[in-house]
Amino acid sequence: MIPSQRGYLLLILGILIAPVLALVFNQQISLIATLIYDAVILLFIFLDSWQVRKHRAEITRQPLNRLSIGRENPVLLFVKSGIKAINLQIRDNYPPEFEVINPILKTSLPANNSTELTYNVKPSQRGEYEWGDIQVRQLGNWGLAWHQWKIPASFKVAVYPDLIGLRALTIRLTLLGAGTMTQARKFGTGTEFAELREYNSGDDLRLIDWKATARRLAAPSKMPLQIRVLEPEQEQTLMILLDRGRLMTAQVQGLKRFDWGLNAALSLAMAGLNRGDKVGVTVFDRNIAASIPPERGQSHFNKILERLTPLQPVLLEPDYVGAVTTFVKQQNRRSLVVLITDIVDSTASAELLAALVRLKPRYLPFCVTLRDPQVDHIAHNFTANIHESYGRAVALDLLAQRQVAFAKLKQKGVLVLDAPANLISDQLVERYLQLKAKNQL
Repeated sequence: MIPSQRGYLLLILGILIAPVLALVFNQQISLIATLIYDAVILLFIFLDSWQVRKHRAEITRQPLNRLSIGRENPVLLFVKSGIKAINLQIRDNYPPEFEVINPILKTSLPANNSTELTYNVKPSQRGEYEWGDIQVRQLGNWGLAWHQWKIPASFKVAVYPDLIGLRALTIRLTLLGAGTMTQARKFGTGTEFAELREYNSGDDLRLIDWKATARRLAAPSKMPLQIRVLEPEQEQTLMILLDRGRLMTAQVQGLKRFDWGLNAALSLAMAGLNRGDKVGVTVFDRNIAASIPPERGQSHFNKILERLTPLQPVLLEPDYVGAVTTFVKQQNRRSLVVLITDIVDSTASAELLAALVRLKPRYLPFCVTLRDPQVDHIAHNFTANIHESYGRAVALDLLAQRQVAFAKLKQKGVLVLDAPANLISDQLVERYLQLKAKNQL
């Protein structure tokens, strides 16, 4: 039983009228009258709360499967009233580590009616969390008291990488898929033979099949020149090396840099499998933390997701050369090797450069780094005082050192993508699709 605002006002009213009674009567009568008045109000408050037990609202939570890290995940509550109208305050016992904008839900509902209430939770770390019961306050019919009770609804919920973004990516890849392949065949790009057709003005002369043309010379009524139509090779290999070392433990816009990298790795893996490539993933620090051999098919993505989700970054320096050496021993076929990490400067990245150079020329190395958007903001905005100027100078120097490191990688034939951590997934998938369209692998 919790008195409402109206109940408290009535109790305070008894205190205010006590001096008036003391002036009209004596203090003893005033005291007795005030005590009787407060006792009656408290009795009505108790009865108002007690009556709610007979017509409590029915509240259930929609089952939660897997939540996405760094995203606002909707939580849906179903509310149903009984034979009387209800006025509710609801607080769901979500994990305290989650960010919630509106933790207390309020609603009024007529008799024999139902509604849905939604609020959003935003987890900042992956893992398994305990979700508690539902706390409910229902206002009595007289508006004097709240009746409070608890609805058992505890369970465990798992926080995964950005599943919401992956679902959106799946839709985008499906829409792009048919048009991309049709366009590739139209312009004859690729390395895999698809069919022969007659030569048209403007076709690449290097694609003329002279043997097939010679066989057609016996039929003078037909165009003798035959041209090969090529399409992108489907059985290519994409290998993702994900660093989980010291630099990946830093926080960037509320998430660890490793979480941004993991989201990017999963997005790239989904794009690769959608385009028919064999995709493998290796997560490393000083040692190999997880190694998933390249396979093809959408079912392989679930294996990658479940295997990588429990992994967390560690405060260890990564062994780039060791990770690349292990990959080279296991994979002989030419592959696109995407290494997701971060760079400080050219000196600190010397081992990274040495490792990526070892992949040339058999493999196509691709270095992907996650930049902190806050550093960009500080570096590219004018400062008004000396203290901020020092910060801007440091930010500009950090970006300049990164560019020097990237220049050395590019000189050695390494592909480079440096993007803000919150945009890395989209830009990496877009760059991969461009590589596939240009048949650079």
